[in-house]
Amino acid sequence: MGINAIFDSRNWVAVPFHFWSVVFFVFGSMVGSFLNVCIHRMPIGESIVRPPSHCPHCKYSIPWFLNIPLVTWLYLSGKCANCGAPISIRYFLVELLTGLVFLSCWLFYGSQSAMLALVYCLFLAGLIAATFIDFEHFIIPDEITIGGIAVGIFCSFIVPAMHHTKSIPDSMKQSFVGALVGGGLIYGILRLGKLAFGRQKLELQADTKILFTETSIILPGQELLYEDLFYRDSDVIKLVAAKVELTDRCYRDVNVRLTPVKLQIGEDVLATNDVPYLEVVTNEVVLPREAMGLGDVKFMAAIGAFLGWQAVIFSLVVSSILGSIVGVSLIAFKKQAWSSRLPYGPYIALAAAIWLFGGMHFVQWWVARYLH
Repeated sequence: MGINAIFDSRNWVAVPFHFWSVVFFVFGSMVGSFLNVCIHRMPIGESIVRPPSHCPHCKYSIPWFLNIPLVTWLYLSGKCANCGAPISIRYFLVELLTGLVFLSCWLFYGSQSAMLALVYCLFLAGLIAATFIDFEHFIIPDEITIGGIAVGIFCSFIVPAMHHTKSIPDSMKQSFVGALVGGGLIYGILRLGKLAFGRQKLELQADTKILFTETSIILPGQELLYEDLFYRDSDVIKLVAAKVELTDRCYRDVNVRLTPVKLQIGEDVLATNDVPYLEVVTNEVVLPREAMGLGDVKFMAAIGAFLGWQAVIFSLVVSSILGSIVGVSLIAFKKQAWSSRLPYGPYIALAAAIWLFGGMHFVQWWVARYLH
């Protein structure tokens, strides 16, 4: 039996529609269990295959009968069966969310094509993993973004209906254009944002001491990691120092510029790796700042590869609105400062999901009503 026969709608309708609803929910919760592994391991560079699932506290290898999605977490009351350490509710929520998302895909697209529903399930699983990783680590791994671009283009070849056509060449064209528009548009916004808002000036009290370590800059009341400040080699931390102390020398009343690769103190230029300790006294420091990162660029390109350029424009507009609402609300309730970082990937993901579950039809209705 060929793949076309397997996904022939006439074969699927031979079984009651809501039997498949249950199957999609159960299958989704199982995929959610795997996504939990990806969410935990990808950001720290661990294999998602080995070792098998285990407790992060006592390293207890979890047997299959204690690794049943949803059921096990509830049965164990969110605790490890071996050591009793708490297991984050995130594991349960990701499994439940993925199950509900897969069920929604089937209910929304199953009557059109089982293959289309499965492809969108795959796409949404990537959005879920990216969302939880970005919330926790402020990154979206290349396995999800670059991998998503490749998978989106491949799926456009085998399921042209993703782009509302039966023609494979048309579907592939829509996928390539979507990826280019998604990546190019967000990269352009990133570059413009860097020019307009790429610096943050911090006013400090007179004679404030700032310590530069091998991994971070320590200011009064806060520590900023270099990995959160330096996006490219040209990014720079600038200040005018009343006093500069190294391990072997001292300067007074000099300009200081620190990049990922070099430190300039007055006229002297040193390799950053050769300066393990630096202390300065100043009343002002200018830090590099990013509106978004390259991960968001690649993430939007992946969305374009799956959904096309129209979804990219929709996701950009809606994610900006969602992010602004959440950011302003957090500031209003004093949960976050104006200068705090806010992950943008989750709002892109939510906007793309909205497009998939009705946003596309809303835009089509709006265009037909107001632009024709």
